[in-house]
Amino acid sequence: MGRDRYWRAISIDSITPNFFPEVALYLKSGGNYVLYKDPERMFTVEDRHRMERSFTEFLYVRSGDMEVLNDFMEKNMAEMLARDDLSSAAKGKILYQTSVNCVIDVFESPEASANFNRCRLMVQNLLQHISTDRHALESFQSIVDHNFYIFVHAVQVAALSLLVHERLFDLAADEMLDVGVGSLMHDYGMIFITNDILEKNDALSDIEYYKVKQHTQKGYEYLKQSGNYSEIVLNIVRYHHERFDGEGYPTGIKGDNIPRSAQVSALCDCYSAMIMKRAYRKAVTPGAAIAAMREKAIKGAFHLELFEEFANIVNETYAIIAALSYDERHVLRH
Repeated sequence: MGRDRYWRAISIDSITPNFFPEVALYLKSGGNYVLYKDPERMFTVEDRHRMERSFTEFLYVRSGDMEVLNDFMEKNMAEMLARDDLSSAAKGKILYQTSVNCVIDVFESPEASANFNRCRLMVQNLLQHISTDRHALESFQSIVDHNFYIFVHAVQVAALSLLVHERLFDLAADEMLDVGVGSLMHDYGMIFITNDILEKNDALSDIEYYKVKQHTQKGYEYLKQSGNYSEIVLNIVRYHHERFDGEGYPTGIKGDNIPRSAQVSALCDCYSAMIMKRAYRKAVTPGAAIAAMREKAIKGAFHLELFEEFANIVNETYAIIAALSYDERHVLRH
């Protein structure tokens, strides 16, 4: 990650002219970060037009300014999502990016009640977005190259898990919130894995893979000890790598002994991991990911009927995007 860890990408869609906190904004050029706007100067309509003419999608802030920016974005999120002058894709970028920033803070201090409440609010916003916007998944890839994988992956899994639960199951509002929080936190145990393993470009050794597999149990134990998280949340964290045939970890339980929310999270986790580029492999297309997962399901890794319902939701969502006219797709991307 290098020096990029000290910077965060900010979609220009989320920078409202004459209404933005007093933080410096930077452009990224040739791997360097160049000051565009100092804290005292307001981001203006002319700045927005300049960004649009140069097809600039992101500006950057120093990580030290994120507390101010996060507070601003989270307090104004509902208002931004209700705006008529923002496209579906723009709202998605703002929401997913802000969610990623929130997850980074929650991972750093999951026991803090303030962070837990922020997490629940983010889940409410995600649920509102995916349940009312047919293009919600279009923005999944928009921030992948601009933030750390584990946090972007967490938001993708949460959004997709909420979508699947919203379509397939009649859950109470509190249970949906727990599903969202659990999905956001499903890989929390990865913070206990050293960077030399997480960032390794080659195949893991048996010992390294054993250490990675411990993330489910370690994440579960730490979050349970904090006392903030429900049984639904903890089940997702602990069991999202269990497999229907009993070949998963950490406990090897199988079939419907695996909590349903964890079975859904397992599908979303696998799918998200496959469609995202990593240092050691290329991303695959949504269709290729579903095809590979279907083979796994047929062999027993996933509940086959649940997988087919999951696949239908994913295929339907991306079929809508593919069926859009050229002009509509152009607007969505920009």
